Amino acid sequence: MTDTEPKVLVVDDAATVRMYHTKLLADAGFGVAEAANGLEAVESALATPFDLFVVDVNMPKMNGYTCVETLRSETVGTAAPVVMISTEDRAGDADRAYEAGANLYMVKPVSADRLVRVARILTADRGVPA
Repeated sequence: MTDTEPKVLVVDDAATVRMYHTKLLADAGFGVAEAANGLEAVESALATPFDLFVVDVNMPKMNGYTCVETLRSETVGTAAPVVMISTEDRAGDADRAYEAGANLYMVKPVSADRLVRVARILTADRGVPA
């Protein structure tokens, strides 16, 4: 990662999903780091300022909702946008994500174009061309 590219943390316990999202975002000009669960994500956020978080909901150690609540807490205090991506599509799932502090809730599978477009919009002031 360089200082000029927006830094994204991809958080998902499924290695294939993490690699896929990482590749899409890296190919689009983002600096990308990965975390396998919410606890790793919080630890990473305490050490590195990120411009965007892409967070799964169902993960071991710390689920996505708790992760986002912690990222938004006074302890971590990040105001960076959070996109939650999940297979959960029941009534109330998106509401729960927004209550936790997410900026956007998307249901898997998310198209490559849509993920990159959303990331660019949410980090528009951070140097990635549209």
